[in-house]
Amino acid sequence: MTIVCKLQPTPEQAIKVDDLLKAFADACNYVNEQVKPGITSKTTIQTLVYQDIRARFGLSANQAVRVCARVGANRKTTKFKGETVKSFSPTSADYDARIFDFREKDQTVSLTLLGSRERIRVVLANYQAGKLKGRKPTSAQLCKHGDGRFYMHIQVTDDAPDPIEGDKVIGVDLGRRDIAVTSEGDKWDGKQTTETRDKFARVRASLQSKASKGTRSTRRRARQILKRLSGRERRYQTWPKHNISKLIVLSALQGNSMIAIEDLTGIRERTNELPRNKTERRRFNSWAFFQLRLFLSYKSVKYGVKLIAVNRAYTSQTCHKCLHIHPVKGKSYRSGKSFKCGHCGNQCDADENASKVISIVGAAVNPLGGSVLSCHLADYIRATESPRLKAVG
Repeated sequence: MTIVCKLQPTPEQAIKVDDLLKAFADACNYVNEQVKPGITSKTTIQTLVYQDIRARFGLSANQAVRVCARVGANRKTTKFKGETVKSFSPTSADYDARIFDFREKDQTVSLTLLGSRERIRVVLANYQAGKLKGRKPTSAQLCKHGDGRFYMHIQVTDDAPDPIEGDKVIGVDLGRRDIAVTSEGDKWDGKQTTETRDKFARVRASLQSKASKGTRSTRRRARQILKRLSGRERRYQTWPKHNISKLIVLSALQGNSMIAIEDLTGIRERTNELPRNKTERRRFNSWAFFQLRLFLSYKSVKYGVKLIAVNRAYTSQTCHKCLHIHPVKGKSYRSGKSFKCGHCGNQCDADENASKVISIVGAAVNPLGGSVLSCHLADYIRATESPRLKAVG
């Protein structure tokens, strides 16, 4: 877990921190230029350029090692994405236990900068103080955020409990209209989030127009407001997703259950091919469903709850009562917020139906170690001697 803490350096310390960040970024750019792009091993990079880093940029031994590790890690990430590392900005520097120390009693951090060791005061709210109480973190990242202030991203590690092995599965349907709907009947409406995002979009469009077409003072003022609003919509969306993910995980923990969600990877590429107006396209492309999945993932590990991702195919078109999938065109359908099965006549909320189908699929694929419905669900129902077997396929 990463704990973000604001630093309060003196003016002299702030200058030294800026110099360190610039030297760290310059060293990373130098290494990226000198070492062949195909080399991603930090050990190999260190062997090739360690002495040059020490001589050219005035970094300590451990800072030079951190530079090599940063370049190697970034190259591995971009290689996985099919891209290349272009350049490094002076916005962050990595620290380990030899060049970083957190002291709880006076709420300060000790950092190795260029040619000196500085102890800088840290501003801790109740949340940060509680997470760092009694801890001796050994790694951190010194960062300069967009607001021009300095922050310490302190990493703390816990031993994760063994995951719960239960037969019950809570299905979670992720959506834009309803942020999340569970098979247990819990639902979180996304109407307010959508309205707020629309408001941010209108304000940004108005300010961007004034920043390019207004008078000189109007343009300057519009740019100032845009800078102040930067990141506010992202932070607004993050807060409810933290709450929703925690409630879902705690509900699973209390019921000794697992959690099943849809694997929505690549859904934007498919849906963007459909004809939609500009507003709907913007709403969908800013839908942070993957962020909610990440929150569920790490909170599940923290509390020992097993999380599985299932194939999203037909989860919204299958009836959770009879498991019938579009038997006859026009008789089984999903229209807006309602779902009606033309096979058994079941009629219910569409998202609630999808969450229950996800729960059934999650229970079927978990012991088989896969995430594909196909015949595994039929085998699962046959094994449990369910009368609903006749409705499959």
